[in-house]
Amino acid sequence: MAGPLEGITVVEINGLGPTPFGAMILCDLGADVIRVDRPGGDPAGVLLGADLMARGRRSIVVDLKLPEGPGLILGLVEMADVLLEGYRPGVAERLGIGPEVCLERNPRLIYGRMTGWGREGPLADRAGHDIDYLAVSGALHPIGPPDKPSIPINLISDFGGGGMLLATGVLAALVERGSSGLGQVVDAAMVDGTALLTTLLHGMRAAGMWTDRRGENLLDGGAPFYDVYRTSDGEFMAVGALEPWFYAEFVAGLGIDSPELPAQYDREGWPVLRDRFSRAFAGRTREEWTEVFSGTDACVAPVLSLGEAPDHPHLEARSTFVTVDGVRQPGPAPRFERTPTGPPGSRSGIGDCTDEILTGLGLTADDIAGLRARGVVA
Repeated sequence: MAGPLEGITVVEINGLGPTPFGAMILCDLGADVIRVDRPGGDPAGVLLGADLMARGRRSIVVDLKLPEGPGLILGLVEMADVLLEGYRPGVAERLGIGPEVCLERNPRLIYGRMTGWGREGPLADRAGHDIDYLAVSGALHPIGPPDKPSIPINLISDFGGGGMLLATGVLAALVERGSSGLGQVVDAAMVDGTALLTTLLHGMRAAGMWTDRRGENLLDGGAPFYDVYRTSDGEFMAVGALEPWFYAEFVAGLGIDSPELPAQYDREGWPVLRDRFSRAFAGRTREEWTEVFSGTDACVAPVLSLGEAPDHPHLEARSTFVTVDGVRQPGPAPRFERTPTGPPGSRSGIGDCTDEILTGLGLTADDIAGLRARGVVA
């Protein structure tokens, strides 16, 4: 698979959520990612079914709890550019594959650490999931209707503030290595990355443009021209007509006489606007409203399900979704003009590349057979 990271080798210690997502990004961009799976199968398979984020990897199964296991990882580290791990603080060190020993073996290594709470602080050694980092960082509170926050799946902390930030940090460290010749540790914490994603809201709050009352603000459903409306067939249309010129096209598309409405940014009139917009949308189907707003700058779009999105004409035209091993899924992003990426590769079976990878480290067939007999590799 081509791409701007062709020639970069990544060792990924398999885990859940953000680390595999960060590794998927690097793999999609052309890196050769060697995934170190644990004996007994993939933990993601229990929770996630078909783990599409594992696409494109070569897999080796290593038991890191046996004395010879960490040595194999250090062998991989010697020829790698990046190592990614998502253990709690101190675990990698206890296993013998912490950053100090890895960087001693390979001073050019970028050691990417993915944690929830970070590597220091009162919560550093506590368990957590996306929703917990969302809650403590302040990102969960503004999302949802007034009565309680809504859970935005695990897109924000796991992937936006976690795996995406890990990949960004690794790429920045690779760029810096080009001038210094040295690797370093990249410490990516989901609670930090999630807080980073709220920067805009903190700016608006400091300027008096955002309150902590959920559902009363410009971007949280408080504004009737930035909201979701039900159509006559029980589907939904999303409206993002923030600017006055877009708002004018939106109101015209609804067939409402704008002079009879309260001013767009008159908060006292927002209940009136919401009522008028709701009644208008309830009069037609989602498909009919999609046709009405097609070709306009009203910033109105149909709310599509995961099953419908790949068939949207715009996404089809851009090949936003691709099919790998018979499963339709999002393709690599972003896109590169001079070093384009290819389609995502298939996921190898767990441990399918063990012999190939160990042979690349200089081990003989007898060496590999011995490791397998002792349960170090599968």
